[in-house]
Amino acid sequence: MRTLIKNATIVNEGTEFCASVLIENDLIAKVFTDDVPKDIMADSSIDATGLLLMPGVIDDHVHMRDPGLTHKADMQSETRAAAAGGVTSVMDMPNVMPQTTTIELWQQKMQHAAETSRVNYAVYLGATNDNLDEIRKIDPTRIPALKLFMGSSTGGMLVDQEEPLCKIFSECPTLIMTHCEDTQRINTRMAEAKKQHGDDPSTEWHAWIRDDEACYMSSALAVSMARKTGARLHLAHITTAKELSLLSTEAIGSKNITAEVCPQHLYYTANDYKRLGSLIKCNPSIKSDADRQALRQALNNGLVDVIGTDHAPHLLSEKLGGAAKAVSGMPMMQFSLPLMLTMSDEGILPRTRLVELMCHNPALLFHIEKRGFIREGYKADLVLLKKQDWKVSEACILSKCGWSPLTGETLSWKVASTWCNGLQVYDGVTVNDNVRGEALRFC
Repeated sequence: MRTLIKNATIVNEGTEFCASVLIENDLIAKVFTDDVPKDIMADSSIDATGLLLMPGVIDDHVHMRDPGLTHKADMQSETRAAAAGGVTSVMDMPNVMPQTTTIELWQQKMQHAAETSRVNYAVYLGATNDNLDEIRKIDPTRIPALKLFMGSSTGGMLVDQEEPLCKIFSECPTLIMTHCEDTQRINTRMAEAKKQHGDDPSTEWHAWIRDDEACYMSSALAVSMARKTGARLHLAHITTAKELSLLSTEAIGSKNITAEVCPQHLYYTANDYKRLGSLIKCNPSIKSDADRQALRQALNNGLVDVIGTDHAPHLLSEKLGGAAKAVSGMPMMQFSLPLMLTMSDEGILPRTRLVELMCHNPALLFHIEKRGFIREGYKADLVLLKKQDWKVSEACILSKCGWSPLTGETLSWKVASTWCNGLQVYDGVTVNDNVRGEALRFC
């Protein structure tokens, strides 16, 4: 099969230029910066004049809730949402039921993904206080990283004591990705909030309970452990200006400590709790305007390396309540790219930098084979977008939970088509449910 995408505005490797791309089977066969030769034959041809073409997004942080929590999301529903959002590769977290903390359970989850995922996939192994033997078995070519919860976001997987942490950082054979919040500080502040405001304080207290100091204390511990042991560390969902002081601006291939930021922390501030309540309750919490401004600046100065969504669906019924009772997490993956492009239009970051953070850098950080760039010989994971103001509505949401905190918001870019391994998995209206993604490989 050959597909020719003609006259697109390509955003790739720091530049924007007009070109055409020939897809042959699952690969990018040729990038034509001049006119396409007349003897080039294709099974289908798409006129992309005026449209934006970029590598498919690699989302390094998603919660598919599969297995065990599939009443709110599953591999099939969430990868359909991914395809509609221009996301062609997802990396799934281990806090499911049963938790993915053994190689056997990891293998079962990978097999399920092979059968159901509409886009490319990888699965993290999760750390506990007593699964070091399983951690030692990690194959770095198959498992992207070890997920280590150093904060109280997820029950049963908390690891925050020095002895097991030191062993994990010393012996893990691959990258360690951490959720960093100090559990003791959070518990103390939750108790104080309940004493003053009742058993379920308003969601507006969430950022006070899970404050910048809770994040900094835990992130500083993780950074200290990484420097002490030489481990490669990736800090998930940085939310505070203070945490940025732990990071460096070196190129992504030159540093052992990297960081991710999420669209929700770049878009909302703590003031939005008054308007949206528990719909934007997530861990770590959305914080102050000053923190948001610092994160936005870090997108451009090299302190932040990756944008990942922490896509974490829940049913609306599970979001009822306040800081204590409403569950934390929100679906973000389907609209993350249009949202970030809208922020780019507002001058928050250049499109070329957006593509680095959402496509190139995840590929470089996790050493993903032949993805994340528009290069000849690379996998044809591509997304085509059109400039168009449109309003997010419940009718367009593909995540199983059926809601989004962005409902009613106007975005300025819309996904027109998504290709995964050369196959059109989304045509701007419909997901092709015959497409299956491939397991990501790491080198």
